[in-house]
Amino acid sequence: MDLHFTNLLIVVAAGFFAPLVLGFFPRLLLPSVVLELVLGIVLGPSVLGWVHVDDPVEVLSLVGLAILLFLSGLEIDFMKLRGKTLRVALLGFVISFAIAIVVGLGFKAGNLVGQPLFIAIVLSATSLGVVVAVLKDAGQVGSTFGQLVIAGATIADFATVILLSIFFSRESSGTASKFLLLGSLFVVAILVGLTIAGVEHSRLIRDTLRRLQDTTAQIRVRGAFMLLIGLVALATQLGLEVILGAFTAGVILTLVDRDEMMTHPEFRTKLEAVGFGVFIPIFFVSSGVKYDLTALTSSGSTILRVPLFLAALFAVRGLPALLLYRPLLPRGRAAVAALLQATSLPFIIAATSIGLDLNLITPANGAALIAAGLFSVLLFPAGALSLLKRDPKMKATIDESADARTALVPSM
Repeated sequence: MDLHFTNLLIVVAAGFFAPLVLGFFPRLLLPSVVLELVLGIVLGPSVLGWVHVDDPVEVLSLVGLAILLFLSGLEIDFMKLRGKTLRVALLGFVISFAIAIVVGLGFKAGNLVGQPLFIAIVLSATSLGVVVAVLKDAGQVGSTFGQLVIAGATIADFATVILLSIFFSRESSGTASKFLLLGSLFVVAILVGLTIAGVEHSRLIRDTLRRLQDTTAQIRVRGAFMLLIGLVALATQLGLEVILGAFTAGVILTLVDRDEMMTHPEFRTKLEAVGFGVFIPIFFVSSGVKYDLTALTSSGSTILRVPLFLAALFAVRGLPALLLYRPLLPRGRAAVAALLQATSLPFIIAATSIGLDLNLITPANGAALIAAGLFSVLLFPAGALSLLKRDPKMKATIDESADARTALVPSM
């Protein structure tokens, strides 16, 4: 079989120019993923027709999705998921999912969707990467407010990946079988984690890893990718989703890799460089290429579903934050938390892809959901920063961060 790389070249070029263009406008708080998706739509069959997703693009896009979920798993700080923060965040997700079920049933009653549970899971996610990036810009990652928001986003990320894998996977086995398979994956993951932790207690292995980590061997990066691909392969063999195996790999690395700042401070930076520098942009641009713009614009009713789904995102993820966080946070911060937790896009893209493959949603609803996710990333973080800027101390911190970012923009 002959492989051609013209489509991949166009996709990679779009991934290069998206953050470069945004880099000229550092005060424009727009994640590059938005422009990457838009460029994919424009270059793809829906508009110009210059590129389509062939085998090289498809494979590298799937790897990009896996690395995106892997890095999301790395964002979790389990040391801070404890006590009152954990209890409130867990209760918040339970309320979110209950609201999502009600919203999904309402959509079904209105003949807008056919699978209310699937829609409920999609609406319950939060983009942890965007949340962390906004909080870093505001200098709030280490605050009580920041940790509460991150905890809520973390639990939402983890729970929705698991729920999607249990109830809606490309394999046709029943839910009970999925629980058994999920348990098998977690048992293997625990054994792998314990093995890694035990091996690293060997002084000989530690010294060898340290000696090779910054050479051309890049041994820690290679080990991380072996862990990632290994769990992705296991998940697919068990009939579970790629995203669950990838996310689990990131969680394992987070739990066993506790001394990164002492022995290998650049390790995670290297992983992010490989992910965000190579594979993840291919995933987002190719998602834009595959985006069915015709389905979105085919009727006025489909377009009207975009603000409806956007409102549903805020209702599902934002309202619990307004309800539960207000007594714990300074005045006005609960509204900021609500906007941040209602921000979601990467999971929506991944979930709608699965939903379309399994005929759980129509192309029109898939296109409307992704469009709603795009608007959530465009509007909600900007609104959150705008509210934070009303505090003079926060305004100074945010302005300094914007000046320092230059060409750096969040990609998740």
